[in-house]
Amino acid sequence: MSERSVPGEGLAKGLAVTLKTMTRRSTTQQYPDVAPELPPRSRGVIALLAENCTVCMLCARECPDWCIYIDSHKEEVAVPGAARPRQRNVLDKFDIDFSLCMYCGICVEVCPFDALYWSPEFEYAEYDIKNLLHDKDHLGEWMGTVPPPPAHDRNGEPAKEEATAARKAAVPAAPAARPAPTRVRPEPAAPEPGAVGPGAPEPGAPEPGGAS
Repeated sequence: MSERSVPGEGLAKGLAVTLKTMTRRSTTQQYPDVAPELPPRSRGVIALLAENCTVCMLCARECPDWCIYIDSHKEEVAVPGAARPRQRNVLDKFDIDFSLCMYCGICVEVCPFDALYWSPEFEYAEYDIKNLLHDKDHLGEWMGTVPPPPAHDRNGEPAKEEATAARKAAVPAAPAARPAPTRVRPEPAAPEPGAVGPGAPEPGAPEPGGAS
């Protein structure tokens, strides 16, 4: 059987929390006069490094809101020593509609060539929703606000590149294989006179080297 609660106990606890909060000094951020201190991994706006984009369309296909619009064309590039020129994709259009973006970060994570980055800048409100469609030039301007990557945690797991290099350095080099010795097939010996078996002269046949 549970213990009976004292009448007014919950009210007393609530008032105690209120009094404890009232005695603390309030911390008010003077925004926008003073810029707020944001966490290092804040998601403000997506910046684009157009030089790294290969128009693989992976970010647009993985976007759950379909708010990324990409257009490109192909150009021929002459490669010295090649039999024929190669083709490469040239980025013409890269727009992100931030009125639809849910800031999930999938496009930044799936980009295999590090063309998309998170910027902590968040002051890009507009009076017209149409102005929230940012083109590649506008997205490229946000690259100047992208913070450098944080240092690797010493207590964490090493990067894949470091682990692979350490594994290759730990494996000793295999000794050079010796060439296999060449075997000389001996010539069959001449059968002795009167021998019976394969290679023996038939009766009445002339002996090797004899006169016919």
